[in-house]
Amino acid sequence: MMTDPNQPDDWAMYDTGEAPDAEVEGALNAPVPIDNIRGQLTKDAPLAKLVWFKSGGSADWLFEPADMDDLKAFLGDLAGTMPVMALGLGSNLIIRDGGVPGVVIRLGKPFASVEVGDNHTVTCGGGAHGILVSSTARDAGVAGLEFLRGIPGTVGGFVRMNGGAYGKETADILIDCDVIMPGGDLITLPASDLEYSYRHSALPEGAVVVSARFQGEPGDPAAIGAEMDRIAEARENSQPIRSKTGGSTFKNPDGHKAWQLVDAAGCRGLTMGGAQVSEKHTNFMINTGGATSADIEGLGEEVRARVYKNSGVQLEWEIKRVGRP
Repeated sequence: MMTDPNQPDDWAMYDTGEAPDAEVEGALNAPVPIDNIRGQLTKDAPLAKLVWFKSGGSADWLFEPADMDDLKAFLGDLAGTMPVMALGLGSNLIIRDGGVPGVVIRLGKPFASVEVGDNHTVTCGGGAHGILVSSTARDAGVAGLEFLRGIPGTVGGFVRMNGGAYGKETADILIDCDVIMPGGDLITLPASDLEYSYRHSALPEGAVVVSARFQGEPGDPAAIGAEMDRIAEARENSQPIRSKTGGSTFKNPDGHKAWQLVDAAGCRGLTMGGAQVSEKHTNFMINTGGATSADIEGLGEEVRARVYKNSGVQLEWEIKRVGRP
């Protein structure tokens, strides 16, 4: 299985199927600070119910902080001794069947606020859903954020992955973001520091986005709402959004549409175990009921191989794949 260069090193080694070395194994078995936390910390926490594919293993630890100070203190006490991953809605993610090493951070209601400020700026918590952000902006007459209605995720994921849809992406609207680093330090990063490219940022691994500021523009709430409705209808008509899916599977290569390459390679409806390439939109995979994450990831690799054989184009994963095989 190929190693993903966008994953942290401690996770990437699991792609090889090799056992972790002694240093990493020791880090993963290090004590987790529990004395001073106010949020919920769960050991061996099942993650399948938290991701859209409804598959995959457990997190070594799942932490749901009570608030910003709770998260800062927890990460400060953890002091970078083990891998940390933030989890939003789990819509663009494969959790491998062996589970996720280290700590998964899930931001809940304390991180879901959305406020409109001066000059048509919108300040959002890292756990705020895209629909809430765009709806709050609409109600305040702030345009330019309508596309977030079409991305099933949270602000933290948008910032990390430069989430985009319908002709716009996070890089177009982000002013800056507040992140808590693995050691517990809270810093503000301007958009320019994130070095955005297509579905990629330079945000350090293990950094947790706790808030972001977006720049909008004046607009008419009725017109903004109409555009949001258009986006919602387009998604409903073209994507298998009522299935167990993970969103767009592959990045669009330069000069190509991924779905067209997949279709041309004869992969529409292709199955592996309980996983299937959607017949409605071929850049989506779905869990038809009993798929393992190995089924889903294996099907994706089979699609990549067939596309390369047919067109010579090497598709790159857009869905993030994390954890132990």
